[in-house]
Amino acid sequence: MTFLDIRLIDIIDIVLVAYLMYRLYKLIKGTVALNIFIGIFAFIVFWLMIKALNMQLSSTILDNFVNVGVLAIIIVFQQEIRRFLLLLGSRYNLAGFSFDNLFAMKTPGMMSIYIKPVVRSCEEFAKTKTGALIVITRKSELIDFVQTGELINAVISRQLLKSIFFKNAPMHDGAVIISQSKIKAAGCILPVSQNMDVPKHIGLRHRAAMGITESTDATAIVVSEETGRISFFSEGKGKYNISVEELEKLLEEKV
Repeated sequence: MTFLDIRLIDIIDIVLVAYLMYRLYKLIKGTVALNIFIGIFAFIVFWLMIKALNMQLSSTILDNFVNVGVLAIIIVFQQEIRRFLLLLGSRYNLAGFSFDNLFAMKTPGMMSIYIKPVVRSCEEFAKTKTGALIVITRKSELIDFVQTGELINAVISRQLLKSIFFKNAPMHDGAVIISQSKIKAAGCILPVSQNMDVPKHIGLRHRAAMGITESTDATAIVVSEETGRISFFSEGKGKYNISVEELEKLLEEKV
């Protein structure tokens, strides 16, 4: 037995902890929670120094705070923990498994049939400056978010999307969710991103698109009502002011 006896399982443990810390940092980067996390880390370092110096009174007081620390962290980081669990549940579970998916044969030709109406609709929205927010699911079907809107379950068509996002239509302010090559619902409510690093000029549609792609594996398209510019979101990151050709290419890659 040497002083530094490192086993394979120890290396795996270190890599796992490092990965979890990295994912946690990515999740709270740009939010107020990052400053809180740094404050908690500083408190823990201070507490360990107090313990090492054997300062009994200070140690006793801080021990009482540490004893309820887990509960306090859950309360403070409630939204971030929920987003983290949603991220795990949507990206790494089998909720998207079904016999329809198992036996479905997806070919580039079939995918283009579903992508084309979405792209052509966004092109028209951009020309007429019609605001739109379209979410396309991948593994997770986003049932919880589908239930916040009006269930449609219709074949994707350009005319239907135009009717939904028509400026005087009752559901034009919400999101359309497309799942399993169908328009599942319209007028859906999405979580708004709390990321503080996003450009100041983007509106609530863009923040909602970023929010849903931060917490799930879905992709989202936004057409600005003010400028008519098209934006594409995936994994919590946005590509702004893209062309119709770029949109089509991104959909073919991501969907």
